[in-house]
Amino acid sequence: MIKKKFLAFFIIGLLSTGLFAQHNLSLSIEGVASEEGNICFAIYNNEDSFLKFDEVFKSGSEKAVKGKTAFDITDLPEGDYAIAIFHDANGNKSLDTNMLGIPKEQIAFSKGKMKMFGPPKYKECVFTFSSNMEMNISLN
Repeated sequence: MIKKKFLAFFIIGLLSTGLFAQHNLSLSIEGVASEEGNICFAIYNNEDSFLKFDEVFKSGSEKAVKGKTAFDITDLPEGDYAIAIFHDANGNKSLDTNMLGIPKEQIAFSKGKMKMFGPPKYKECVFTFSSNMEMNISLN
């Protein structure tokens, strides 16, 4: 009886780790203009929430290091994601824009690039995350 219960818990444990695996994403942000402020990131997991600050899946920031800032995002489940990054040089915790809405601070995305008339779409930035991963992103 005890062996059967142990075997059942063991099998459930194996299945749950495979279904709900959590991994780490190592980001290397290149082209950081100065050591002022922070490098901020927002991770989105669906098209409807992309670039909406109140619907971020996961976010955070790291002290800016001139040239390249590196940090790890831990415990990220498998799935499709898009990342938006900006250099909050003045430390006000928001992306500063001019009167036309054009960013005054450096920005970048996981894959897509800024366009002449706005940011890229979710489908241009999305990537599939299924195991520990390293990603290099260059600020503009």
